[in-house]
Amino acid sequence: MLRVMVKADGSAGSVEIKTSSGDPLLDQAALDAVKTWHFNPATSDGKTIDEWYQVPIPFKLQN
Repeated sequence: MLRVMVKADGSAGSVEIKTSSGDPLLDQAALDAVKTWHFNPATSDGKTIDEWYQVPIPFKLQN
C-alpha cells in the first residue's frame, strides 16, 4: 500500500510506502511505477487541489 500526494495537475508528488510488501525490490518497483502515473485530482469548490491518497499495488507471481 502506497501513500501518494496527487497534485492539482494530476501528477504524483510525494510517494511513500504505507505498508511494505516485505520485499525491498517489489516496494521500489511500486514506488517507481506510481511516480509515472497520472491521476484525476481532487476538487474543492470546483478547483483542483493537492490531496493524499492510499493506492494499493497488488503483485501477482506468474510461472
